[in-house]
Amino acid sequence: MNDVNIGFSLKFMEVEMLQKRLGNQLVFLLMLLPGMIIVFIYNYIPMAGIIIAFQKFIPAKRLFGPQQWVGLQNFIDVFNMPQSLRAFWNTLSIASMKIIFGMLVPIIISILLNEIKNSGLRRSIQTMIYLPNFLSWVIFSGIIIDILSPSEGIVNRIITSLGVEPIYFLGDNRWFQITMVATDVWKNFGFATIVYLAAITGIDPTLYEAAYIDGAKKWRCIWHITLPGMMPIIIVLATLNLGNILNAGFEQIFNLYNAQVYETGDIIDTLVYRMGMIDAQYGLSTAVGLFKSVISFFLISTSYYLAYKFADYRIF
Repeated sequence: MNDVNIGFSLKFMEVEMLQKRLGNQLVFLLMLLPGMIIVFIYNYIPMAGIIIAFQKFIPAKRLFGPQQWVGLQNFIDVFNMPQSLRAFWNTLSIASMKIIFGMLVPIIISILLNEIKNSGLRRSIQTMIYLPNFLSWVIFSGIIIDILSPSEGIVNRIITSLGVEPIYFLGDNRWFQITMVATDVWKNFGFATIVYLAAITGIDPTLYEAAYIDGAKKWRCIWHITLPGMMPIIIVLATLNLGNILNAGFEQIFNLYNAQVYETGDIIDTLVYRMGMIDAQYGLSTAVGLFKSVISFFLISTSYYLAYKFADYRIF
């Protein structure tokens, strides 16, 4: 009987503690509520449209009307389309290069910034490289188009002044992917630099003092102290970026590509847009989007597992 009473008392205490915690966090939970409602409306309710991937969808019959069921035929048709395979490989190519250079450039810049002793100069440079991050791709794309214009752009003016033919960066398949990667890094590396600088400031300064006493030069300190100190955040970001391997940047490419560069610039997201919004092939476009979502879910789950395994990083 005593054991029963003790068990009941412990359960009562647990419930009381839970109620107390919920009471203390009620304000924060209410702050989350509007965001949760928005996510539910715009992210979860539209998932009902997945059914279109298995239908020959006709809008006039409405979403849950008497649509013709075709099973997996849309997926079979998509995989038989040559532009689907091309878009898939373009997505992998562009996204992979963005991940690699999107990490490499901020790491180098953050290390160089950390070596600048003049705090005013360092903050000024940080501000300048961070500014493009505040611009939308619509605005930034207009700037890029003007800069890279084959006739009036400043880049091609410099190239022609050196006696070289102007380059059509946004209309030549040889240059388009490189241009996408370079402009994406230009726009986003400022934010990543701040993350890596924060990691550098967390390194114990006594390690550098001990290294200097032992006769280590600047590059040895960077190689043996700075980089190892940054490694945990590098591993976390690298593994989390694995989930974005099928996200090559719809906003950027949609605003910069054209029919001349479909061979190297057409990605999964732009293909879905054209198939669904322009060609009205709703079943095929939904099938492509669903296929990408399933693969992305698997990659994101794998990336979080790797981040937890190798860097002890977890969200919950």
